[in-house]
Amino acid sequence: MTTDSAPQYVSRAEQLAASPPMFKWPLLDRFSRVHHLVPIAIFVPVIVVMFILGVTRMGWVSILACLAGGYVFWTLFEYWLHRLVFHFEPEEGIGARLHWIIHGVHHDHPNDPKRLVMPPAVSVPLAALMFGVFVLVLGTPAAYMFTAAFLASYLVYDELHYYLHHGRPKTRIGRKFRELHMRHHFQDDRIMYGISAPWWDNVFGTAYRDKAAARARRREQERQQG
Repeated sequence: MTTDSAPQYVSRAEQLAASPPMFKWPLLDRFSRVHHLVPIAIFVPVIVVMFILGVTRMGWVSILACLAGGYVFWTLFEYWLHRLVFHFEPEEGIGARLHWIIHGVHHDHPNDPKRLVMPPAVSVPLAALMFGVFVLVLGTPAAYMFTAAFLASYLVYDELHYYLHHGRPKTRIGRKFRELHMRHHFQDDRIMYGISAPWWDNVFGTAYRDKAAARARRREQERQQG
């Protein structure tokens, strides 16, 4: 016989998928959750408009350069935002609270389906800010095309992040992406900051290294030096 006051068992899966309140105000807390398709509804029209504004005013060489530049810039932005901002972890005080709101809650409950993409309250102002920076640095129309590529790459990141937590990749590359991101969550959160572009972890020294492979490389280096 059980009572309402009896302790209840919470499975590991339930804990990982839990969605605890982030704020004591219900309306504010509601804005911390978002369906993973909402960013597509918001940003696809913006991307289309930006692309049209750029493609009708630029030559193809400039278009391709801006598309490539916007994509590369996003992947670097993603990596360093994750590494420097999301994983800046003060131990106490308001800094610790802000870290938990920004990213700590995701590591505590990584399978919460409503906190796997960036909420519009954050993504829209950030996108507007970045567009302003691109206009100042590149001018128009280059900033339009650069922004289109930047935002399209952001959408890929957001939806891929959701899929890596809730999908079951069937391709080899999909399974590899998921493995690397799960290692970040469940093995060592100081590695694999790149989600949509994990190759930057190899460039900046935060890639996953298989221990056996690392030992073999050290032995080979010692053999060559000896």
